[in-house]
Amino acid sequence: MVDSPINCLPEDALHQIFSSLSLRQIMICRCVCKLFNHILTSSSFMHLISTRSHLDLLALRPPHHHHNHYNHGRHVSFYSSLHVYDPEQKQWLRFNLDFLPYRSPHPVASSLGLVYLWADSPDSPDSNKSLIVCNPLTRQYRVLPQLGSAWSRHGSVLVDSSNRVMVLTELAALYFSFSQKSQQWLKCSSNLPSKPRSPIVISNSIFALCDVGSPWRCKWKLFSCTVKNMLNLNSYVMRNNWECLERHEWGDIFEIMKRPRLIPGNGNKLLMIGGLKSSYSLNQSCWTILILRLDLETMEWEEATRMPEDMYRWFQDSKFKVFGGGDRVCFSGKKVGNLALWDCCEWRWIDGVPGNGDELFRGFSFEARLTAIP
Repeated sequence: MVDSPINCLPEDALHQIFSSLSLRQIMICRCVCKLFNHILTSSSFMHLISTRSHLDLLALRPPHHHHNHYNHGRHVSFYSSLHVYDPEQKQWLRFNLDFLPYRSPHPVASSLGLVYLWADSPDSPDSNKSLIVCNPLTRQYRVLPQLGSAWSRHGSVLVDSSNRVMVLTELAALYFSFSQKSQQWLKCSSNLPSKPRSPIVISNSIFALCDVGSPWRCKWKLFSCTVKNMLNLNSYVMRNNWECLERHEWGDIFEIMKRPRLIPGNGNKLLMIGGLKSSYSLNQSCWTILILRLDLETMEWEEATRMPEDMYRWFQDSKFKVFGGGDRVCFSGKKVGNLALWDCCEWRWIDGVPGNGDELFRGFSFEARLTAIP
């Protein structure tokens, strides 16, 4: 690129040329060379294209065994990346996170163009973790107050549409909002019957699955709690802030699914995904993977889809993870190699997954936006 004629063009001219590209094309061009990356991440160029619409992507979380790995010899930043998949173009993109002056960045959640990740501060002991919010496109970030490492190990990070942040565990929850005066975490009681499974936020409510069965047999129930009730300091409200959602019409809907998970659907709907049991016996096998949809206004369930038989045979003997949102659900199975994707009305494989193909990935939906400010 040193002798290329493009180096002779003024920066303003390059900005005008690249501004004719779509946001998706700009993201690809960033990976071409250092010159393009410098031009396309400059503040002047970002301002020029700030009105572009967002991209709906699927982001991967690092596997568990990478969570606490970092380079002791690097004092400023640990090199890491956020790997995302573009379902529209069927290709992988990578956002460098080396602009963060923290060790071991571990992305866990996203909302409205912002990514939330755990990281170790270079100047703090390993027992302390910081939750960081950043925009990988603009390389801007902001740090939330430090927390003990137990919250990062056992808590689920939830972010609502107002970018209010919650860290949820079985017994307690933390709440933080940049609009509050104290700029400190508020601690609330959870009082859930068991560890919350795949908690999600829809509108102003939190939903989670809890096992209320015995040590020998799981019995899953759906619980919900409004953010307002979680923050209520009234002792009665604190003891009863979670409601078990049950309807007679639902019948044995939780009994037919093995190890169900929740994912936010479109609008005021949630998705529940799990193995479709072949019988009610204790160590039952499954026919396939089933996706059910609950309308939170009518409180009625419907079947959204089920995994095709030729695809399910790769997951039937494998532990798998589920992530996504809306009408896109992604499945990662140990030693499967590729990811399986349900995209609205079709099932397909995602190849080219980062790593050696044997990793078990979790992830989240990421709306890439240039206008999102931490």
